[in-house]
This record gives sequence, structure tokens and C-alpha cells, in this order.
Amino acid sequence: MAASINDTPATVRARRAKSAGIPLSAGMILVTLGVVYGDIGTSPMYTLKAIMSGNGGLATMSTDVVLGALSLIIWTLTLITTVKYVLVAMKADNHNEGGIFALYSLVRRCAKWLIIPAMVGGAALLADGILTPAVTVTTAIEGLRTVDFCYAIMGDNQGIVVAITLAILCALFLMQKAGTSTIGKAFGPIMTLWFAFLGVSGLVHVIGNVGVLRALNPVRGLTFLFDGNLNAAGVMVLGNVFLCTTGAEALYSDMGHVGKANIYASWPFVKACLIINYLGQGAWIIANNANASLMAVPDLNPFYQMLPEQLRVFAVILSAFAAIIASQALITGSYSIVSEAVRLDLMPHMRVNYPSETKGQIYIPMVNNIMWVGCMGVVLLFRSSEHMEAAYGLAITVTMLMTTLLLFTYLSKVRHKMGLAIPFLVFFGAIEAMFFFSSLTKFFHGGYVTVLLATAIFVVMYVWRRGTAIEHTQTVYLPVDKYLDQLFDLSHDEDYPLLADNLVFLTNDSSFDKLDRDVLYSILDKRPKRAKAYYFLNVQVTDEPYTHEYIVNNFDTDFLFKVQLRLGFKVNQRVNTYLYQIVSDLVANNQIAAQNHRYSIYREHSNVGDFRFCLLRKVISPETDIPGFDARVMELKYLIRRLCGSPAKWYGLESSNIIFEYVPLFSKAKQQHKLKRIEYAGAKPAGRIASASAGSAAATAPEDDEPEDIFSSAMKGEREKNLADATSALVGGDTASFKPLVIDEDDEEDSEE
Repeated sequence: MAASINDTPATVRARRAKSAGIPLSAGMILVTLGVVYGDIGTSPMYTLKAIMSGNGGLATMSTDVVLGALSLIIWTLTLITTVKYVLVAMKADNHNEGGIFALYSLVRRCAKWLIIPAMVGGAALLADGILTPAVTVTTAIEGLRTVDFCYAIMGDNQGIVVAITLAILCALFLMQKAGTSTIGKAFGPIMTLWFAFLGVSGLVHVIGNVGVLRALNPVRGLTFLFDGNLNAAGVMVLGNVFLCTTGAEALYSDMGHVGKANIYASWPFVKACLIINYLGQGAWIIANNANASLMAVPDLNPFYQMLPEQLRVFAVILSAFAAIIASQALITGSYSIVSEAVRLDLMPHMRVNYPSETKGQIYIPMVNNIMWVGCMGVVLLFRSSEHMEAAYGLAITVTMLMTTLLLFTYLSKVRHKMGLAIPFLVFFGAIEAMFFFSSLTKFFHGGYVTVLLATAIFVVMYVWRRGTAIEHTQTVYLPVDKYLDQLFDLSHDEDYPLLADNLVFLTNDSSFDKLDRDVLYSILDKRPKRAKAYYFLNVQVTDEPYTHEYIVNNFDTDFLFKVQLRLGFKVNQRVNTYLYQIVSDLVANNQIAAQNHRYSIYREHSNVGDFRFCLLRKVISPETDIPGFDARVMELKYLIRRLCGSPAKWYGLESSNIIFEYVPLFSKAKQQHKLKRIEYAGAKPAGRIASASAGSAAATAPEDDEPEDIFSSAMKGEREKNLADATSALVGGDTASFKPLVIDEDDEEDSEE
């Protein structure tokens, strides 16, 4: 259906109403339990164990030590997860989407440099998302050794553990294409049972020693942290305490998948079960810290030891499922993070699938495959969970610090609550800085892998964003109406062969009266392309699942059309099919002449002619005047772009007639030596040739309402200079210096991206 260029306020309100967040419901609460809390929900399996091991073992765990450690855990969960993320961060949503990039999109107008903490935090979180599934699944499989019949099969053969882990990871990543809603419904009941099990198993021991409730006093935690007689690890113990809240950032990122209302409703239950279980473990440790037989147990884990013997088999199996589900929170969170990064032009466009009726439920095949390969590589590299856990949590502390910085900007600049913003920054900045420095001890024990992964992801973001800023220095929009006469003459000029009845250019430009210089250059200058009608098509994805709309500007002509195709996020983007419908409408409305074909396999010939699609790609020529560093950046960006697939596949044009054309990145070329002509001795004087002059058309920079960042700001002078050059030159700029690279026609298919 066609839509007007200017939507009415009522239409806008209706769209916003439809795109409201996911509502509160019992079913979605179950999905939330299955999707969001897996990571933080498995923390009782190893947090107190790690603290006890770092403090010297069971014999050192006196009542004051246990109460102090429990106090740190409880208040870390309360301050970091509940206060910072649930109460503060989740208020900073961008159209119901959460995560560090959604937060950055709210504050990026406040300062140009904020893009750096957003990139650093996003890269660290994605790196941790690759490590987490490998750690949790391996830990779960190793835990099966505590069951006698499993140990009889597995023994101490770590190769079996690795093989089972890889098989489970393969199954987990293969399931992602079914959608997080489907997975959540399957995992939800299991995680509900898991949290109930945590609460009940801990409550039994708390009832036996209610004195453990003294750990709710935060003074106990501070005393333990700074008293060397109680805490042998000193401040470095925070590196282990931090394990209790590693899933907090994923909780914020997954907000778009399940809706904030469902997180608000489910978090109190989850937190209560976690704290009760920690208190129960503490009560058991206090009751058994003098037990000589337990002191002799290697790698003692109070989570399992506090359970009755007959329940341990059930606990190990249930914890194995919970650990597998823990990977899901990071995977789904990674989809959200990458989706936001693409919208902010920090990552290349990738194919996004929407497996359910809810826009928040997304699946990105390329991200899924990269994480899959990364997790498999981590398992094969480290092989055991002991080595992997050394790296666990280091990267997420960086993300938390960056999120705190962005939240400070949001509170102070967007919400204008400086009185709240400054204490927030000082308080949480200090806490998370302590967590970060205490986690640095993990660097040489495996943390370097996470750092390397985060660095690689940051490089991709940096290259893509800086490359985009470099490209924008050469982007010039030209008014279409200044070229109507030339386009009309070309479409009727029989000196040129007819390329197609309908020639279509896919553009990123959403304006209705201008075109990128590259498009007009391709039609008029690079071997003029004659067609009966020209279409400049821009595809917009709406927040509704099944939108089928289009807007068309025909410039009062019957041969040139600027079309915006609005498709819902669940709609398959078969551009050729929808464009055929649009042309049929134009013919039916007498806005374009019928394109009757003399020949056809059908008895009734169509009044819509053939289509040819032109996809433009920028390249760097040897003559391009660009500094060496920027040239390497652009080469790497174009390599990344090729690896991410072709727009022909995104828009369903695989079987269509496509032209791939390449235009130079820069109109400015290196100064070349001027050739000196030597007159031929026998030449005769030639007659004078009259020179033709062309009118000029006003060139404009891209009408971009996006705020500047440090990348685009650094290129601002170059962008303005190039715009001035294009404005002062002949029509569309000096095409003599805008010649594209000559590419062999036979190589076009090989160069398809």
C-alpha cells in the first residue's frame, strides 16, 4: 500500500503505540527466567568456592570471614545489579532496547568523545560473550564427574569432556535460529526449577543458623575487605567476589528481548533465591570449618557439599542444564549489542532474522557463527574450566566502567540531574575500578585471551567508523530536478542502446529530492545508461512486523522515481517482487507508460518491462590522494564489507539482472606529471572547435541529523573543502577528476560482495 510522504501526528502516535515495549505477562516472565538470568543464576556454583580457595581453604573460614565474604556478595548484588542496572540503567532505554550501545545512542549528542567508551565497552562485552559459553558448559560437564556412574564412563579423560562440550555448544548455537522466544519457553521451566532449588537448599541451612543473617550488615563486608587478619587475599578478593554479578550487563542488554516489565517482575524472585543460597552455603561453612575430613577434600565446593548425599546427583544434572542455559544470556545479549552497533554505523550491515512476532527477538547468522567458532576455539585452547575461569570476568569489568561513564552523562546531560549523577559516578566508579584492578591478576592466567578478543572487535568498530567518516568527506548530494532534462534526453536518445526498461539503483539516502553524486555520475558519465524509467530505491525497516508501504516521488515526470519502500521487520525483503508491484501501480494510475513486450512465454503479455539493478561500490585507486594510514583503514573496511555478504542476498536479488559498478573513493587525485606534447612535423593546422559550457547545479552535503563524533569531527574540514570544490565545478563536480577505475566486465561477478 502507498503512504504519504509526510505522516500525520496520529499516524506517528499509532506507530509508537504499536512499537511499545513487550508487556508484562506470565508467559514472558517464564521466557525472562530462561533467557536473561542464566549467567548470574549459576554464580552460586563457584563464587564462594573461589573466595574460600583464595583465602587459604576451609580451615581459614571463621565466622567473621564467612560473614564478611557473604556481606560483600550480597551488597555487590544489591548495588551493582539491583541499583545500577535494574533501577538506573534500565530507565535509560532506547525504544525499549537496552545495552551499552542503546545507552550511547541516548547520550552521543552530549560529547564527541563518548563514542570511545561505547566502543570499548561493547567490544569487551562481546568478547566476554564468546568466553562465557565455553566456561559454563565445560564447568557443567566436568561437574558430572561427581556422579559415580558418569565418572565410571568419563574417568579423568579430559578429551571426553572436550568432545561433549563441543557437541553441546554446536547444539546450542544451532538452536539460536529458532528464536529466543522458543528457547526461553523451553529453558524457562528449567531455570524456574533451578532458582527454586537454590532457595530451598539454602533455606534449610539458614534456618539451622539464623545468625548468618548478620551478613546483611555492610560493615561486615568492609571490615573483611580491609582487615588482613581476616582476608589473606586483600583487595584482590574482589576479583572472586565479582563472579556473583557477571550476568548483570547481559540483563541490561537482553531488555529488548523480554521487556523491562518482565525483568522488574522476575528479578526480586531471582535475587532472593541467590542470596538465600549464598547464606545457606555460608551457614554450612561455619558449621563445618573445623571438619578435618572435609579439609582433605581437594577443590572443595560448598555448593554441592551442603546438599544431602541423595540429592547430589539431581543437583549436578540440574546445574549442568543451568550452566548450558547460562550461555544463552550472553548469546542473545550479543545479538542485541551488534544490532545496536549496526544502527550506529559501528559495524557493517548484516542480515538480521526475526524468528518471532516480537521485534526484540532477533537472530543474526553471522554473529552466531563467529561466536560459535570463537567458543569452540576457546575450548580447544584451554581444554579445562580451571584455565578458562582465570580469564572469566576480566572484560566485563571494563564494560561496567564504560557503562557507568555513559550513565553519568545520561543522568547529568539528558535527565539534568547533576546532583544524582556526580555521586553515582564517584560511588560506582570507585567500586568498579576496584573490581577491575583486582581482576587484572587474571591477565597472565588466561585473561589475555579475552583482551585479545576485545581488541580485535574494537579494531573492527574503529575501522568501520573511521572509514565511514572518510567516505562522508566525499559524499555530495545533488538536486535531482537540475538533471531532469539530461535524464529525459538520455532516455529518448536512440544513439545509445537500451540497457533496460527499468533501471534501479539501491541507495542509503532517504531524502526524496536529492541523489548521491555517485548515482548520477554512473547514469550520465560512466557510459550513459539509457532506460525507459529510472528508479532510486531506499528500503526502510519499520517497528511493526508486517508493514507493506511505499512512498514515491515522480518529480512530475513519467520516467524518474524516488521510491522509499517500508517493510515490516518480519517481511522478506524481496525487492524485485515489490518493485514489480509498484511499477504495476504506476502503470495502472497512468503515471508511467505501459511497457509492453512483443515477445513472452505467456499468452497475456505483461505491461511491465524488464528490470536491471545497479549496485555501486567504492574502491581506492592507486592515484587516490589519501594518507597511508587512512588508505589501510579503507582497505580493511572494504575487506570486512566483503566478508559480511552482498546486498543482492539481503534484498533477494540473487536471480535478478545486476550490474556491479565501482567508483573511486576520492575525487581528489595525486598530482600527476604534466605530459608535454611534441608536434608532428607533417601535421596540418586544425580548425577551431567551439567549446560548450554547462550550467552549474548546487551541490549539498548529506542532510544528516546524526551528531558528530571524534571521527566525523576530524574529517569535517576535508568534507567542507570537497563540498566547496564540487559546488564551484561544473554540473555535479569536475568529472575529469572523478573517473572511476576501469574494471574488466568479466571480473564483476568475481568481485561480488
